[in-house]
Amino acid sequence: MSLTCQVQVTLNKISKEKAETVKKALEPDNVNFPEGLSLSVENIDNKLVFNFESKKSMKQLIGTIDEVLEHIQVALKVIE
Repeated sequence: MSLTCQVQVTLNKISKEKAETVKKALEPDNVNFPEGLSLSVENIDNKLVFNFESKKSMKQLIGTIDEVLEHIQVALKVIE
């Protein structure tokens, strides 16, 4: 049996400029993901939507989400 977990994190009420800056700041981290783990980022209206998916390790997924959220927080502090 294969287990797939999907988690969506949404930043609401974010300007298009801030959303693009955060997205670009995360691009270097969004390469060489472990097999079975993925992240896509979409800018929809005034929202920045992060879609995480894991087909293997829940622990790895949680760690990745935590790390990405930390990077988002740093990026937002830097641009303000």
